[in-house]
Amino acid sequence: MNRIILGDNLEILKTLESESIDLIYLDPPFFSNRNYEVIWGDKGEIRSFQDRWEGGISQYIDWLRERVEQMHRVLKKSGSLFLHCDWHADAYIRVEILDKIFGMKNFRNGIIWKYFKPHSGKTHFPKDYDTIFFYTKSNKWTFNYREILVDYDEKAVQRYDKIDKDGKRYKIYNNRDGTTRVSYMKERGKPTSVLEIPFIQGISNERIGYPTQKPEALLERIIKCASNEGDLVLDPFVGGGTTVAVAEKLGRRWIGIDQSMIAVKVTEARLQKQMETFGDSRSASLHKYNYNKLRSEDAFEFENWIVRRFGGEPNAKKHGNRELDGNKDNIPIRVKRSDNVGRDVIDDFLSAVELADKNLYDKNVREKKPVGYIIAFSFSKNAREEAARLKRRENIIIELVDAETLVPMVMEPAEISAKMCELE
Repeated sequence: MNRIILGDNLEILKTLESESIDLIYLDPPFFSNRNYEVIWGDKGEIRSFQDRWEGGISQYIDWLRERVEQMHRVLKKSGSLFLHCDWHADAYIRVEILDKIFGMKNFRNGIIWKYFKPHSGKTHFPKDYDTIFFYTKSNKWTFNYREILVDYDEKAVQRYDKIDKDGKRYKIYNNRDGTTRVSYMKERGKPTSVLEIPFIQGISNERIGYPTQKPEALLERIIKCASNEGDLVLDPFVGGGTTVAVAEKLGRRWIGIDQSMIAVKVTEARLQKQMETFGDSRSASLHKYNYNKLRSEDAFEFENWIVRRFGGEPNAKKHGNRELDGNKDNIPIRVKRSDNVGRDVIDDFLSAVELADKNLYDKNVREKKPVGYIIAFSFSKNAREEAARLKRRENIIIELVDAETLVPMVMEPAEISAKMCELE
């Protein structure tokens, strides 16, 4: 089934069957300018941005590596992966991720996407290309050689200045011994790993307003050469939907993943425009987390993860932290990985918050701001009543946050599907 799935691609990749994908193209967020990376600005994208950037290049590589590990798992033995990146981190990505996961022997090509870009600097060459790393999972893979051939340039065409009755171009020349020879121009052009394809211009029919949108011609070249009709193509960073739109046109099956609701909406609109109507085989899915799995995760790892999902910063120190697991804008956070959390947790947390920073605590009480947050799977009636009483009678605001509001959950692994037109 062709699917666009909304959610964290790491968690979704873990649910996909091993060795089920024929081709993976990924264009992950580049390790570049912070403002440039936040494209849509919705909560899912901002959380991902914070996860990537918090610890610099090391954190970015760790963030990307665990996703590529899952991509390697779901890729068929005959499958290929094309990873699109730029100069900011391409060396790190190849050495620290791709060579280690796929193996150096399975590196096939470093493909160059060459485009025109204004260049005003006079101390270095222009940065007018991206790199696309091509790796396979084994020594057997799909490769349609004719699809990488590009048309000859105008000068080459002019040299073959004659056309026969079948419309084929040829030229006549004399050998050194004076013998006249006829040479035909090949039907297709020459192979090259430098793909000179321009950026999408503002007046292009392709343009959808997505800042990092890649041209369809680029994806056509990759999908045609590395897959066949009916193969399954995966784009785990679907963005503006170019990969799935091209895969649809070329008769491939596809899966697109993005944690930005806006990206999913944009891709939906693009596919709707491309096709008159949707068939029953296309769906948008909301990824839900397995409740039981979350409850059994390592406690500290879960605390860090859920604090980040909340938009906060986890505490690096895990012992002697006075019942505090992190903060959001300096406001303390406590995580309880349990259900039916009672009033006693509120009492303990309130004491810990006041001891941690009495001045901040008093200031937030005076200004009627939250003094802290407690995140749990659920809260008892007594806990909610106590939180309400503190707010009403003492101006002490403790916000009780249900984990379900941060990560949609089900009791058993499941996926909620709906037709694209019902995504509104």
